[in-house]
Amino acid sequence: MDYLIDDPKTEQVFQEILRRIRPLQNGDTATSMLKRGVEYKVNFGASVISLQQLASNYEKNHLLAFKLWNKQWRETMILATLLEEPDKVSGNQMDFWVKSFQTVEIAEQAAMNLLCKTALAFDKAYEYCIGKKFLLKITGLLLIGRLALTDRMAPDDAFDIFFELMSPLSKDPQLSTVFIRAFIQIGMRNCNLCELAVRHAEILRTIDSETTKHNADEILAHLQE
Repeated sequence: MDYLIDDPKTEQVFQEILRRIRPLQNGDTATSMLKRGVEYKVNFGASVISLQQLASNYEKNHLLAFKLWNKQWRETMILATLLEEPDKVSGNQMDFWVKSFQTVEIAEQAAMNLLCKTALAFDKAYEYCIGKKFLLKITGLLLIGRLALTDRMAPDDAFDIFFELMSPLSKDPQLSTVFIRAFIQIGMRNCNLCELAVRHAEILRTIDSETTKHNADEILAHLQE
């Protein structure tokens, strides 16, 4: 991990944000999440929209994002992804944050708000997809999908390489929803990638796995509409 020198001004902002989080709490939401097995060290149940609005009052700040992430509340981690400076995120920081993800929600927020905007986004998406842990693979797939949606300047071959990862990932039913979405999002970029996605989905159909066949059918149904 990177080490940063603290400063009083950033600490003041950090403490102010902590105070402003508490009035956003929603006990019913927090209880509902807990019942569904979504656990955090601290969870005030604040809506993502309210956290986005809170973050909009502050400038992005690398040190502030570190302090928020290290607090390890649900709300501070989401705010950290919103207030981090993408161009200052190192590979070590990405790995540290991703490996400490506790829930799919945090993986989604990080991929959408921050990871897809970093210089290492494509490399890390590939790396995480071949990882061993569930949330690592989920993050990789989420990142691929987000890049497909938002990085309009990326060449087609930046996405071609992801298809070689899809066969083993397609067999895990826990990954299916995110897997299908990422596959489709690549295919929807343009006609060339759509044709390539369809060919790879047809190959998936030949694999001896009910989960893979189901995923392939869902992908083809969408891309061949």
